[in-house]
Amino acid sequence: MRINKLLRSAALAPVLFAAGVSAAHAQEETTAGDRAVEEIVVTAQKREQSLQDVPIVVTSVSGELMRDAGVRDIRELTVLTPGLTVTSTSNETYVTARVRGVGTVGDNPGLESSVGIVIDGVYRPRNGVSFGDLGEVTRIEVLKGPQGTLFGKNTSAGVINIITAGPTRELTAESEATVGNHGQFGFTGALSGPLTDTLSGRIFAAARARDGYQDIVTGQGPRGSHDDNNQNFYTLRGQLLWEPTSDLNVRIIGDYTKRDEDCCVGTQLFVGQAANSRGNFVNQVRPGSLDLTSTPFDRVGYANRSTAQRVEDMGLSAEANWDITPDITLTSVTAVRDWRAETGQDADFTSADLVYRPADGSNYIEFTQFSQELRLAGQAVDNRLNWLVGGFFAKEDLNSRAVLRFGADYYPYFASRVLGGAPALIGLTPAAIWQPGTGSDDRYNQDGKTFALFTNNSFAITDALELTVGVRWTRDEKQLVTDYNTTGASCDQGEAAFGALAGAVGAAQATTIVGGLCLNGQNNDFDDLGLSIQERTEEEWSGTAKLSYRWSPDIMTYASYSRGYKAGGFNLDREQQIVVAGGRPNFTADPDTSFKGEFVDSYEIGAKTSWFGNSLLLNAAAFYQEFKDFQLNTFVGTAFVVETIPEVVSRGVDLDFIYVPQIEGLTFQGGVTYAETEIQPFTASDLINPTRFNSLRRLPGAQLSFAPRWSGSLAGTYERDVFDGLKLKTNVSAKYTSRYNTGSDLHPSKEQDAMVLVNARVGLGAQDEAWTVELWANNLFDKDYLQVGFNGPYQVDENNDAVSVYNAFLGAPRTVGATLRFKY
Repeated sequence: MRINKLLRSAALAPVLFAAGVSAAHAQEETTAGDRAVEEIVVTAQKREQSLQDVPIVVTSVSGELMRDAGVRDIRELTVLTPGLTVTSTSNETYVTARVRGVGTVGDNPGLESSVGIVIDGVYRPRNGVSFGDLGEVTRIEVLKGPQGTLFGKNTSAGVINIITAGPTRELTAESEATVGNHGQFGFTGALSGPLTDTLSGRIFAAARARDGYQDIVTGQGPRGSHDDNNQNFYTLRGQLLWEPTSDLNVRIIGDYTKRDEDCCVGTQLFVGQAANSRGNFVNQVRPGSLDLTSTPFDRVGYANRSTAQRVEDMGLSAEANWDITPDITLTSVTAVRDWRAETGQDADFTSADLVYRPADGSNYIEFTQFSQELRLAGQAVDNRLNWLVGGFFAKEDLNSRAVLRFGADYYPYFASRVLGGAPALIGLTPAAIWQPGTGSDDRYNQDGKTFALFTNNSFAITDALELTVGVRWTRDEKQLVTDYNTTGASCDQGEAAFGALAGAVGAAQATTIVGGLCLNGQNNDFDDLGLSIQERTEEEWSGTAKLSYRWSPDIMTYASYSRGYKAGGFNLDREQQIVVAGGRPNFTADPDTSFKGEFVDSYEIGAKTSWFGNSLLLNAAAFYQEFKDFQLNTFVGTAFVVETIPEVVSRGVDLDFIYVPQIEGLTFQGGVTYAETEIQPFTASDLINPTRFNSLRRLPGAQLSFAPRWSGSLAGTYERDVFDGLKLKTNVSAKYTSRYNTGSDLHPSKEQDAMVLVNARVGLGAQDEAWTVELWANNLFDKDYLQVGFNGPYQVDENNDAVSVYNAFLGAPRTVGATLRFKY
């Protein structure tokens, strides 16, 4: 009902705008001065267009605004973009971008992103592969809603399209140095200019370091670092632009980034205080392993194992544009990329030695990707038709080694928690079960190929009315080869002792005990699968149809339909089934970890307008999106499981504006998104595995996690000449989000209250910008907030809060500093 009212109101927009246009022009004559918004060029339809001509919701953020707001990567971009949420979890390579509340949790490499990230025309296979320092950026375009026709693959919720600064024909050089609290230091340098008459180049380098802003209690180690969430990386980016003729140009880009950091230890969000709580049991085994009274924003974590992460990212791309005729252009984008992350983790988030992933390089994820895109575009029918046809191919090799080991304290903790500290009384053999260092060591090799053919065409039916139609055919092939390896005999021992256990403590308690001994990482039934091979092939159609009408030079309205598609795949974690035969449970390996593709149908009505002599750009749209088989990745305390939720509906309104008032040097940019992103009711029988329903029981009919109903951003920049030859420049950027839940199971303890984050910067320098010194603060008011809430691993009973622990990964605290910039 609400969306029907919303759409009816939006449908009146053309009439209201048309009726008011004469009055608006009259007002422009009396209020407009010399200031106006410069034309904003975007490539949302793979060709350069004015933002006001594109029938898509696009938030365009210039490189200058990013610099003014202190934005260096896609996570920080959220302060400038309403409706965009970016989070990271157990290490900073697990990054998830969400648009209008919709995205794919990034902790599992088997799932591809709903929000695609494209950098200089090259699709990145996962959000985490794109989280580094972006360097010099011309602009970033956030395209909201499915973009399944033109942008690579798997863009069912949106696209973040990043265009970096290219080589110049004039010689330019810049550098900057930054210092800040938490021991922060950074340096960047850039040089651009001609090399020959037809060749120009650009090189950018950056190095940044920072101490961690979280204190760590290590207990008896062996971890040596007593802080976490630090920063230590460098990046290089070189470009060549070859222009042998006026009809041909080739841009070659190479980049390399290396990170060596520690991240991320979860803090205690909620700790049950019952005598049989997880926290008390941990402290019985290893006293002082948790402070049961601490709160998350004490910023104290507990970890006896290393959280070192070493990331290496490199790539090479070439984009060629050939004007075959004045009206036809052939574009080729070829790229190869290699990304590898070696990560350690204290997987129990305590300073007891329970469970961990080693930081010796054996636990890693690696992506190698080759991609090729060809596009032929042109104009015809007296320039009334803009047509485009193309093809896309990507080959992705994903290699992952997932190592999970149980420490010296795990089985004593388990015995105390479940067995009452007396395992020998019920027939178990401690020497065969309590084996520190046992666990799982699994290898995943996924080979993926994507083939696509697409076309996107805009035809001006009249001078005011334009129809755009796009279609894409995609074939997605995946093959996963898995080699499961398990050490330790706890599961075999437990299943063999079930009869004695049932006689001593009853069948229900015996099942709980055996279940604890047969967790995924302890069940050597997986080894019986040998080299497990899974394959899937999908062929799907996606596309769009848009009808736009320009009522005047300042007002355009449109209506659109888009069909988006995100490929299915495989869960890169163990999945098991419980088979009960003769009253005995048998915990068996599930060889099928596949999940289905995700689809979305999106409807949108919008308007692009300019007012008061083009000093105000005001764009608005109402949207309605239906997602089918939504891919949900959730942590259930012992493993990640993937479920396809039958239906998720997202509906609401987007509004963006840019305003330059008649005050010289003052500019505002911002917007508001209202989105009801709701999971439609479902039952256990609708799931891949009905036994998971209990863990997801809060979801039917609820607002999706990480989906605030309200989100708004506002950035204000003011600059003016002061004194003699000096320029003052200030910026304040703020982001508001209403309350939302940060846990995929929607447990109430994981809710984040409504909040406002503010960044601020003030600079003074030469009028020609030869030098500038800036003072800045990110999260100026030191707002405490959650990134992600999650269940503490290895609980007694996740449905009983009195005995459970909930943890959280936190947002960054206030950081302050100074930056000195030079232009040569």
